[in-house]
Amino acid sequence: MSDLSKIGCSVTLDGVSKAFYTQKKTFTVFQDLSLQISPGDIIALCGKSGVGKSTLLRLIAGLQPPTTGSILINGEKISKPIPGLGFVAQDYSRSLLPWLRVHSNVALPLMRKDLKITKSDRDDRVMKVLSAVGLKDSAHSFPWQLSGGMQQRVAIARSLVLNPQLLILDEPFGSLDTFTRIELEDLVLNYVSDNKITTIFATHDLDEAIYMADRVVTLSGRPSHTSNQDLLVDLERPRDQVRTRATPKFVALRHELYKALFRSN
Repeated sequence: MSDLSKIGCSVTLDGVSKAFYTQKKTFTVFQDLSLQISPGDIIALCGKSGVGKSTLLRLIAGLQPPTTGSILINGEKISKPIPGLGFVAQDYSRSLLPWLRVHSNVALPLMRKDLKITKSDRDDRVMKVLSAVGLKDSAHSFPWQLSGGMQQRVAIARSLVLNPQLLILDEPFGSLDTFTRIELEDLVLNYVSDNKITTIFATHDLDEAIYMADRVVTLSGRPSHTSNQDLLVDLERPRDQVRTRATPKFVALRHELYKALFRSN
């Protein structure tokens, strides 16, 4: 698999199913999912807890194999973790190493021997991404010295330091206060839009899904499946937290998404 930081990224799911087996029963999370994502698309995954959003993200990242079907990145079938992927887990605080300073936490993805990055270049890239997330002055702090919102910025910075063309975010703002959440929504949205990064994120917040995404994919049922038609979000960019959410089109899209989710459940 080529390094995603050097090429555009499309994602294809073809008849993907995932099941977990125990001695007594088989639990199928989702079944026969097919999805096509073009380079630079921002896709939101929505659905109730337990429908398999996190599991699906791990499959796309190559962290788990599908039971049936295939996942292709730029036309290549994946069978292992993807080089150059940006990934922000749901419990971001646990992903940060408390004994390393912010700078070292963010630099971790650059420590792969095959990258052959000089220390000077590594430091430059870390500081550039820390500046982008507003943490330049916190580079030498430890994660435990930072607020929850600042820790989440560290996790986001680490996911971006490889200049990925595929970014996966699992409920990235769910545990944050409203003000921090809004700030980080715009930070991520502006960064991925400016850099044309293919982005897939899971969220329970339907307003957040509409505000950030180009398309919203809904999962429902047991085993889960996608609805027959994704919600196309044709709102103008750049988006504004106040003006965009107040437009009649935003309100209409939110109504359609609520109908799709509750009708399918």
